[in-house]
Amino acid sequence: MKKNLFFLSIIGLALLSSCKSLEAPEQISCNPNPLTVVGNNVNAEITGTFPAKKFIKKGVLEVTPVLKFDGQEVLGETVTYVGEKAKVNGTIVNYANGGTYKQTFKCAYKDEMAKSELYLRFHATKGNKVYEIPDYKVADGIIATAKHASAKDNKGAVTGDKFQRIIKEMQEADIKFLIQQATLRDSETKSESVKNLQAAIKDANDAENKAISSLEVSGYASPDGGVSLNEDLAEKRQAAAQKYLANSLKKAKINADIESSVTAEDWEGFQRLMENSNIQDKDLVLRVLSMYSDPEEREAQIKNLSAVYKNIADEILPELRRSRLILTIDLIGRSDDEIARLAKEDPKQLSVEELLYAATLTNDKAEKLRIYNKTQELYPADFRAYNNAGLIYFEQGDVASARRAYAKALDIVPANPDVNYNAGVAALADGDLKKAEEHLGKAAGTSANLGAAMGTYYTMKGDYAKAKKSYGNTASNNAAVQQILDEDYAGARKTLAAVAEPNATTAYLQAVVAARTNDREGVYAGLRSAIAQDASMKAKAAKDIEFAKFADDQTFANIVK
Repeated sequence: MKKNLFFLSIIGLALLSSCKSLEAPEQISCNPNPLTVVGNNVNAEITGTFPAKKFIKKGVLEVTPVLKFDGQEVLGETVTYVGEKAKVNGTIVNYANGGTYKQTFKCAYKDEMAKSELYLRFHATKGNKVYEIPDYKVADGIIATAKHASAKDNKGAVTGDKFQRIIKEMQEADIKFLIQQATLRDSETKSESVKNLQAAIKDANDAENKAISSLEVSGYASPDGGVSLNEDLAEKRQAAAQKYLANSLKKAKINADIESSVTAEDWEGFQRLMENSNIQDKDLVLRVLSMYSDPEEREAQIKNLSAVYKNIADEILPELRRSRLILTIDLIGRSDDEIARLAKEDPKQLSVEELLYAATLTNDKAEKLRIYNKTQELYPADFRAYNNAGLIYFEQGDVASARRAYAKALDIVPANPDVNYNAGVAALADGDLKKAEEHLGKAAGTSANLGAAMGTYYTMKGDYAKAKKSYGNTASNNAAVQQILDEDYAGARKTLAAVAEPNATTAYLQAVVAARTNDREGVYAGLRSAIAQDASMKAKAAKDIEFAKFADDQTFANIVK
């Protein structure tokens, strides 16, 4: 804003002078004027000059800045100026040459200060004589646009459920074959693993909460012998096992498709078994596999390791002469309606994932909170219910309860970035910048909203350069506040137009931008929209010095009255 200059009538000061002829003092100015909130403070510097041969040698002048607002006063720090022969401590003013007057004013901002005035209050004495000097106004109002940067403009980080309605389970069984054979043996088809697989197929077919997702039969041959021979063996083994499985399904009256695949030389299985074996010199065999990719070359090199090959032939290769039966089952979870009903009637029947999921099935915040609180009761070691309950409290404006909920979550997972992010935002809402910095510093790795939260932190701290960098391309009310403070009004317009969920603050800030760019109709439109969404904006706009130039405008008066 443009700095205005004020003139101090020095009639009172003249009483300190022994001169009969009075001269006007030099200008006194306040910077900034109007006053401006930076971070959460109002700072001003007041300067001027004492004319030559006006400040009498035994005079004492105490000057105190006074901010007057709403029937209240905030006093700044008093400075004392004294003449050359005064017996009081203070800044000495030379009689012959005069001197410089300089003083600062600082106070914490409160909303009631929006409509205010800054005065200088004087206490002038010479010996025991006191001179009356009226308070003198040096600045009007406080621009508090920075205070529109709100913690509530930052999106919370939900720690979601891992609920899956359909969970896939797999069960396998191997049918082994003799070397160079594809004939099924009773000992294999009646093995425990095959029996268990058949039972699992029947259970999946009969159970209401299960379904057969897929059945597959794969035929394999060990990687010894010729490739064409192994291909034939693998195909025959697959066909024999598939026929057996199909007959088994038919007898059980189960209708399911069977998929098939063939692996002629199972080098992958060979390597896996070798790695898990205790065969001497297995590392040498594994090195051969890594050095040669041609199957015949691999086989030849391994057979050359005569001391090792006998163990391979006895322990590894028989395991690879097989067909594998693979069953994939879909475990079907409860329906949304059933989960919602149980969350109300009997939450003990639900898993923690189901309960957390239940909270997503309603838009009623009170019901969400009830579910999260019940989850905390049933599953106290799971931090997510505490964190998500904190988000509900925060949205409802209960920051104290939100911070307590986040603290409980952090007791369980102190380093969790999402919870630290939320705790940092809640600390911002309380104006606790130290705690906010601590938590946000531990939030690395959380959502992309961290940059926006750090921007809010720096705006509230008054470090606008870092705030601008942190916001980046964020399209939010807070980012627009920063652009307004930087006097980037074109950027602020663009940002406000791109806000995903515009609200009363969005419209109000659009009016502020319009006021600063002399767009009268834009001011009216923005304020009408803001007030329609939030009636409290009317009183705010009436006192906001951003709109001072429109104070005598009848249309503006009608909008804010």
